[in-house]
Amino acid sequence: MSTIQVADVAFVAATPRRVAAALAGERRWRTWFPDLRLSVTDDRGERGLRWGVQGALAGTSEMWIEPALDGVLLHYFLHAEPTGAPPPAEVAAETRARRVAGRSAMLDVKFTAEEGRALGEPALTDDETALDSGKGHR
Repeated sequence: MSTIQVADVAFVAATPRRVAAALAGERRWRTWFPDLRLSVTDDRGERGLRWGVQGALAGTSEMWIEPALDGVLLHYFLHAEPTGAPPPAEVAAETRARRVAGRSAMLDVKFTAEEGRALGEPALTDDETALDSGKGHR
């Protein structure tokens, strides 16, 4: 069992393809987790990504895309060990910080995949943009 375990889920009103595209890019991952080096261990396409994690933590992480309703559930997992031997109080603070960072990353993916979609509108299709369909703000 890993010392730091984080699991979270968010609904994204977009197709799996749009969400997968919003996940793409090492540069984006570095903005989410600047002190970690993520290396793809399993590119699952429209089902998400799995990473090996190195740096301040060592372990694994994943963003899993699960189709649901007219969008997807985006699941985030992190299972890791802190490098070094921090005291228990620091481990609790680190776990909370990683939970917050994971939620921020998920929201970045969500807002990117839903970009231009008006609140309450159906999810955009892969070849549709909010402005093309008249749904977004101009």
